[in-house]
Amino acid sequence: MSSIHEQAMNYVYQQVLQRLLSYFSRAERTALQLLIQRLIVAAGGVERIGNFKVMVAFSGGKDSAYTVAFLRAAQLSIAGRSPATFNLRIANLRHAGMTSAVMGNIHRTYSALFLYDDPRVEVLMLDQQQVRPFRVDLPFSVAGRERNRSDMLLTGHLTAGDGRATFCNSCYLGLADFFGRAACWGTGVDAVVGGDSRKEQRQYAAWVMRLAKSQGQLEVDWRNQSFNGLLKTVGGVGRAYYHELYGEGVEPMIRPAAYPNKSIVPAFITIFDLVSCKADDHWSLLTEFLGFEFSDLSFNFSESDCANPLLMAHMRGLQAQFLRGRGYQDGIAEYLELAQAMMRNKQMPERLIDQAMSAYDSPMKVEERRALASAYAQDAFGLNEAQLICLLFAPFVNSGQGLETFLRRCHPGMLVALPELHKALMGLQVPEQVIQWLIDTSGLSKVGLQNLYGKKKVKFDDPTSLIARVRAGDPDKRRVKSIDPASGNPRMEVVSGR
Repeated sequence: MSSIHEQAMNYVYQQVLQRLLSYFSRAERTALQLLIQRLIVAAGGVERIGNFKVMVAFSGGKDSAYTVAFLRAAQLSIAGRSPATFNLRIANLRHAGMTSAVMGNIHRTYSALFLYDDPRVEVLMLDQQQVRPFRVDLPFSVAGRERNRSDMLLTGHLTAGDGRATFCNSCYLGLADFFGRAACWGTGVDAVVGGDSRKEQRQYAAWVMRLAKSQGQLEVDWRNQSFNGLLKTVGGVGRAYYHELYGEGVEPMIRPAAYPNKSIVPAFITIFDLVSCKADDHWSLLTEFLGFEFSDLSFNFSESDCANPLLMAHMRGLQAQFLRGRGYQDGIAEYLELAQAMMRNKQMPERLIDQAMSAYDSPMKVEERRALASAYAQDAFGLNEAQLICLLFAPFVNSGQGLETFLRRCHPGMLVALPELHKALMGLQVPEQVIQWLIDTSGLSKVGLQNLYGKKKVKFDDPTSLIARVRAGDPDKRRVKSIDPASGNPRMEVVSGR
C-alpha cells in the first residue's frame, strides 16, 4: 500500500469513526473507553496491541450488529492515537435461518463500517465446518443445507415436532463447535469478545459439562479445562448427540477442532456490562448508520437463527388443525401469546411487538402468513406443508405405531397399502412406488425412514437421551405462560431466549 493510499484510507477510517461516535450517547462513549482499557490490558500493553487479534461472532441480528459496531469503534479509536491497533476477526455461522435478508444486514453493516478492505479485519463465514471469506452473494452449500434439513426432519419426527428440539438443538451444539472452529482457524486469536455475562458463561459451560458427564466423560470440570480440552468435550457431546440421532455407520457430524500451537489460549472479554440490549437505546445507529432492517420472519425479536419463529407459529397452527381437531388460527393464537411474552422478556420496543402481532390480526393476514411460512419452509428446508404435517404425526417411530392413525387422518387412500408400508420401513422387498410414496410424503430418505422406524419417540424426562437433555437443559431460556398443545390447558413453558 502506497503512503498516499494509506493516508487516504486512514482519513476514511477516521471519518467512519466520527460518524459512528455521533450516534453514541455520553454513556456509550464512556463504555467505549472502558472497553479500550480492557483490550489494552488483555494485550499486555498498548505497545503490543498491534499483534493482538480479537474475534467476535456476528449472527446478523440486531444485538450482534451493535456489538460489531462497538468493537469497530474501539479498533479505530486506538488507531487514531497509537501507532497500531488490534486486529479484528468477525465470524458468521451459515445455516438455514440465515436468509437473504440476514445476509443483507451483515453486508450493510460491513460496508457502513468499512470492514471489507481494511487489512486489520477478517470477515469469515463457517459453512459445514469450512471457513471462507464472507460474501453477501455466497450461496449456502448443498452439504450444509442438506445437513440442516436432515437434522430438522429427524429431530422433528423423534419429538413429534417439538419446536425447540426441532429447530434449536442442532443450533446450540453447532454454535459451540462454531466458536471453537472460528477461533482455531489460521493462526488463531488472542481473545474472544462477547455480550454474555460471566453468569451466562458459567451456565453455558455447566450445561455442556452436564451433557458430557451424562455421556460418560466423568472427569470433566470446566474450571480446570484447557481450551483444547473444552473443544474436545464439546466435540464429544456433539458426536454423541448425532450418533443418537443418526445411528451407527454415519460420518461424524462434528469433526474435532484443535487450537493452533500457541503459548497463549484465547481470553474471553465480556462487554455485557458495557452495552445495552434495548433496541431503542441505539435505534438510529442500527437503522440509519448500519442499515439494519428488521425481518418479520423473526418476529423482530431474535437473532438470525430464529427466523424460525415464523415456522414455529406455523407448526403450532398445523398441529391444532390436524392433530387436535381445532382451527389453524387457534394454534397461531397460542404461539402469539408465547411470542409476546418472549419479546417483552427481551425488552423489545412496543412498536415492534405491535408490528409483529399485527401481521396476524385478521383471518386474511393469518392465511398470508401461512403462505409465507410454507414458502420459507420450502426455501430453507425443501419441505412442503404435507411433509411438515407428516412430521407432526411422527408416524414412523416406535416401529410405525402411529402410521395407521396418520393414514386415516391425512391419506385414507393409502390404508390398503399399510402392510407394504411397514415392510418398506423394515427394509424388506416392496414395489418401488411404495418406497417413493414414503419419501415424497415425509421428505426423508429411505435410510432416514428406516432409521426412524427402529427408534423410540423421545421422552423429555429420559435422562439417557441427549436429544431430550439438550432441549430440557437449554442454557439460554425463559419461562413464559403458554398453552399445552395436547390438552389446551395453560402451562409454564421454557423457551429459548436467543
